[in-house]
Amino acid sequence: MSQPTTDDRPPIAAAVIVHDGKVLLVRRRVKEGQLSWQFPAGGVEAGESAEQAAVRETLEETGLTVQAATRLGERVHPNTGRTMLYVACDYLDGTAYAADEEELAEVEWCDTDTLAEHVPYPFFGPVQEYLDANLS
Repeated sequence: MSQPTTDDRPPIAAAVIVHDGKVLLVRRRVKEGQLSWQFPAGGVEAGESAEQAAVRETLEETGLTVQAATRLGERVHPNTGRTMLYVACDYLDGTAYAADEEELAEVEWCDTDTLAEHVPYPFFGPVQEYLDANLS
């Protein structure tokens, strides 16, 4: 049996949530390549848009209710080979916590300094531009 290719797997929708000048990151229990800290994210299910997946995954992983605002872009992630769809989301309600304890070790609202410590490599250009414009 052959290994699945990038095209055989559903794309991953990532929610980029900025609230009160900080961005929400989650730390996965199992790293994906070099990735440990990342945005709430998960596979887009059949019949679901990237925006719907980002909102659903955020609720499932962190307990937050968010609303999709803007699709920031898409790319094949250089570390994982997965197609990534980045969605800026507006915070609506809730207190962030590691709701999916099997997948997540912790969640954290990060300012720019903490963000640089947790993610010491460049973000995808449109995501970085969004963070530059929206983080305090």
